[in-house]
Amino acid sequence: MPYGDVVSDRYRTLLLLRHAKSDYPPGVTDHERPLAARGRREAALAGDWLRANTPPVDLVLCSTATRTRETLSRTRIDAPVRYRDRLYDATPGTVIEEINLADPEAETLLVIGHEPAMSSVALGLATAEGSNTTAAEHISMKFPTSAIAVLRTAQPWDQLTLNSAALVTFHVPR
Repeated sequence: MPYGDVVSDRYRTLLLLRHAKSDYPPGVTDHERPLAARGRREAALAGDWLRANTPPVDLVLCSTATRTRETLSRTRIDAPVRYRDRLYDATPGTVIEEINLADPEAETLLVIGHEPAMSSVALGLATAEGSNTTAAEHISMKFPTSAIAVLRTAQPWDQLTLNSAALVTFHVPR
């Protein structure tokens, strides 16, 4: 399906991507955990889905954790990247603050982060009116690794607040 069927070009598009499945090698700190084989495969699928179903990404905000950086690499998304330490172990408020600081010229913003922040941000930004209730129900049950929440908003990034976006869809690449 072309991206116009998922997201209107009249709006800014926010893509929230949870990092892909990570490995748990002994002696490696949580921040440095790499992707597992399944995660490498699913991150590539996430990138394929993003290219086929959303507008081209203009800017990426990515946690500095190894698994988020490897997820970004495997998606093959070609856009400027801002690595943010604050996105690792972030609260939903911190994620929204980082979004508020995004380049105002970026129309499509990809944020690669962690749970439970990704689900909380998606549900917190989504308004009841205009949002996909089935997608919201799925997110409230589980936001699996490699999952993508797609939101749209008429707000500039620096004015994005709770209840100011519509949840368009939720996809889990497998």
